[in-house]
Amino acid sequence: MRVLVVDDERLARKELISLLGQNDNIEILGEAPNVDEAKEKIESLQPDVVFLDIQMPEKTGFDLLEELDFVPLVVFITAYDEFALQAFQVNALDYLLKPIEPDRLTETLKKLEKKLEELKKEEAQEVDLPKDKLSLNDQVFVKDGDKCWFVKLANVRLFESDGNYIKVYFEKNKPMIHKSLNALDERLDEKSFFRASRKHIINLSWVESIEPWFNGGLVVTLKGGERIEVSRRQAARFKDLMSL
Repeated sequence: MRVLVVDDERLARKELISLLGQNDNIEILGEAPNVDEAKEKIESLQPDVVFLDIQMPEKTGFDLLEELDFVPLVVFITAYDEFALQAFQVNALDYLLKPIEPDRLTETLKKLEKKLEELKKEEAQEVDLPKDKLSLNDQVFVKDGDKCWFVKLANVRLFESDGNYIKVYFEKNKPMIHKSLNALDERLDEKSFFRASRKHIINLSWVESIEPWFNGGLVVTLKGGERIEVSRRQAARFKDLMSL
């Protein structure tokens, strides 16, 4: 289990690293005192797990997650239990209050081991992708106002451009993120996601039906009920992807 510890308090980092170091199956990749340094280390080291302090100067733990493309498993650590509800609303794997109790940490590590085993089985079923590509099993962090989510890409059926933002469709939610559709398109696995038009990227596993449309285009109906036009230029490529 490859771990990164992010906390602005040096003693808190050292205490947690000492507790984690008592476990033979844990490799401490490093530590970071702030969001900017944490982002660099997460992108370069790609840890399995980040133990993340919520309240830090200038930028919070939630700000860090919002800036990441690749989001590892996250365990929040904080001295303020008022953040507990918000942390679980974003589906963090667990939540630890400072000072961290060894028995409570042991429970968290058991959850992490179980989750990592599940992820390994899922990854074994996938064709190898370049490291910079996001697959259906990757999760992204989405923050819209006071609401936050960790979302598995397999559950996102549609990305829709709206000005300088992207609307993310999953379950009954449609939050907005500040990102360009072009930048997102470059990161997604092209075998799973398709750029239907200037405004839309669709998850191919959510396609329910396909109909001919005007001027050689197509209309795709997703399992969520959305009807998306595929431009004439993209229609031929789309047919190739969806045919045997």
